Amino acid sequence: MPMPRRVIAWIAASLLLVSGCAAAQAQGQPRSTDPAGVFDHYLLALTWMPSFCAMTGDGRGDARCTAGQRLGWQVHGLWPQHADGSWPEYCRSPHRNPSRQETGRQAGLFGASGAAWHQWNKHGTCTGLSPADYYALTRLAWEGLVLPEIFDAVTRDLVVAPAVIGAAVIEANPGLTDDMLLVTCRRDAVYELRLCLTRDLQPRPCAPQTRLRACALDAARLPALR
Repeated sequence: MPMPRRVIAWIAASLLLVSGCAAAQAQGQPRSTDPAGVFDHYLLALTWMPSFCAMTGDGRGDARCTAGQRLGWQVHGLWPQHADGSWPEYCRSPHRNPSRQETGRQAGLFGASGAAWHQWNKHGTCTGLSPADYYALTRLAWEGLVLPEIFDAVTRDLVVAPAVIGAAVIEANPGLTDDMLLVTCRRDAVYELRLCLTRDLQPRPCAPQTRLRACALDAARLPALR
């Protein structure tokens, strides 16, 4: 029995609507009403790549996880934050999205062009900056932080107190204090280092709600570089 024409038309319209929504998301169209540029400060997040690889990257076949990369702390992102510890995301940016060439040039900063795109789409759109300025600001934040050389010598898995990692970073960066950064864990391992910054990238105390995300373990694994 042939399908009624109006049913065919309804199915076709539904498929167009679904494909249109998927295309909009693929192009990074905003999925929230958070206004761009309305936030209090930044949070610079760095991921300990051996932990990321063991928990996520290996399963995805991430090229950053292959042997010999020796990646330690890697920029995850520069995230706008509100004073209460919440954050905006997927904002309505007044700027066009970056091209593939633009995100490709950021692979060295974020570890992959796809990661650079994701950080712009989710967080950069909320800064009010253009993609070029957002990426440049992220690089400035990254280059403004001194990471102790001891992290380059993690050739075997260690068990450390997260507070020791924070203390090492504070010692290498005069002006930093314990309330300006936090170390996070995932499962039993150190996962991220997060630093709170003003909008002009000066270290500042983190909101109490932000500090609640600090690792609560007395000791955590620090997986070896690959």
